[in-house]
Amino acid sequence: MSAREEFDTWAADGRDKGMEDRHWHTAKHALARLPVEAGDTVLDLGTGSGYVLRALRETADIGRGYGLDASPEMLQNARSYTDDSSVGFLRGDFDALPFATDSVDHVFTMEAFYYATDPGHTLEEIRRILRPGGTVYCAVNYYEESEHTHHWQDNIAIEMTLWNRAEYRRAFRDAGLVVAEQDEIPDREVEIPPEAEFPTEDWESRAAMVDRYRTHGTLLTVGVAPA
Repeated sequence: MSAREEFDTWAADGRDKGMEDRHWHTAKHALARLPVEAGDTVLDLGTGSGYVLRALRETADIGRGYGLDASPEMLQNARSYTDDSSVGFLRGDFDALPFATDSVDHVFTMEAFYYATDPGHTLEEIRRILRPGGTVYCAVNYYEESEHTHHWQDNIAIEMTLWNRAEYRRAFRDAGLVVAEQDEIPDREVEIPPEAEFPTEDWESRAAMVDRYRTHGTLLTVGVAPA
């Protein structure tokens, strides 16, 4: 199954809003670090419901926001959630970003990068479109150190990239980006029940849930295009 087919189904089922609700717990902390200035151009890779761009327009006064996604159904939903003329949504994949060289100030991607068919090339494309001094903020829950996310691959037909922290840093540098920061952002909003309530439907132990949401959470890797 292609990414388009997979996420068209998710959008038709209303799962785009569910993803937005879950991802916002840590996405908002990553977005708060994004060094945006009024008038900046921002690309959101794997935009889903478009919540990232809506938030940046409301809080950071970005000049232009573009949301790219492989799923026409996701994009249709995203367009229905905003009437902001400064936010645009376009269909595409991560292998050939439809933007001119040195044309984007910031790239943000939340829970989408690991769907890239050639993640190293995707980073090269990001480097190409970023203006000198521009940044890429790549946030993922699915990574090697977060062992309790590894079963996600069993639930989706798309091949996912499972890198560790060092592999993310190395790939960023290989693409010509300077790694400015790497951090794990815990999810403190997911409620973790007392030990006596385990096992639950989804978790065998409280320790496993603590590891997933508090110890690891979301891995954020920040790259900067050399000036």
